[in-house]
Amino acid sequence: MRRLDIIFIGQVQGVGFRWTASHAAREAGVTGWVRNEADGSVRLVAEGREEQIDELLRLIRGRMSGLIAEERMKRAEATGEFVSFEIRR
Repeated sequence: MRRLDIIFIGQVQGVGFRWTASHAAREAGVTGWVRNEADGSVRLVAEGREEQIDELLRLIRGRMSGLIAEERMKRAEATGEFVSFEIRR
């Protein structure tokens, strides 16, 4: 199991990004959370199998094409701390 911690930079707030990411996470079968950051970015933390994480990224990138200018990504071993995927405020 893997953990993805990613910050999306660009026109990612006020465009349904968190909603889109949460639906993509459910489709991919990952757990974790997504939230808006004070600097205008969106942070997402997800855990799942490597192929689920890759599917999550594929879905988000496809659905939010043109809005993401930059991604800052870290991958690590999963902690198992999440039971679902949620939108945090």
